[in-house]
Amino acid sequence: MLALFQKEVRSFLDSSIAYVAIGVFLTAMGLFTWVFPESSVLNYGFADMGAMFGAGPFAYLILIPAITMRSFAEERKAGTLELLLTRPLSLADIVGGKFLAAWLLVALSLVPTLVYYVSLYMLGLPEGNIDSASVAGSYMGLLLLGGVYCAVGLLASALAESQVTAFIASAFGCFILYTGLSSLAALNVWGPASVLLTKLALSTNYNALSRGLVDSRPVLYLASVAFAALFATGLVLHKR
Repeated sequence: MLALFQKEVRSFLDSSIAYVAIGVFLTAMGLFTWVFPESSVLNYGFADMGAMFGAGPFAYLILIPAITMRSFAEERKAGTLELLLTRPLSLADIVGGKFLAAWLLVALSLVPTLVYYVSLYMLGLPEGNIDSASVAGSYMGLLLLGGVYCAVGLLASALAESQVTAFIASAFGCFILYTGLSSLAALNVWGPASVLLTKLALSTNYNALSRGLVDSRPVLYLASVAFAALFATGLVLHKR
């Protein structure tokens, strides 16, 4: 798995798509944090990164599908997927290597945003007047959410016949899981089941971590959703 992981990382770094997607992601985070009047911390008057963490899951809908869309769809188009499946690698090694490579790239895209935290820490009156626990919880939630999106993206890439189809399916699937379930729960047709739909929404569990009180339940739920998507990806590859 390590060899495949290294190969995928090199492939990502050699691709212009990864740099463009990360550039778009960081630009969006910067605009929401510092520029747009409705969310700018400079207009808000408080050392708070809520605007960035609120926009992050939606910016991920562009970044992560762009990273994962090529994982299996490109292999299939190039005719190398069958070759990969015949190598002395288990399906867990293949899926795990590609997942960890994509997740690492997502984690690296978050590193430059730490400059925002340092800036707000220094701009606070008095200096350091920022809820660091909430920021840490939000970063953890954003990283775990990125893992879920990567797993869903790999599943979409394994199912799709082209990268474009994989991108659209991944973005739509992640959107439904993040906010679609809670929106459906608002419809007055579910009765008591609406509470369950709300709890199953990724946004509910992500927002729970953003409060700064790290609870094991949202962490386990996000990890379980990612594992389920990766397991489904393995089943799709096994069928092929």
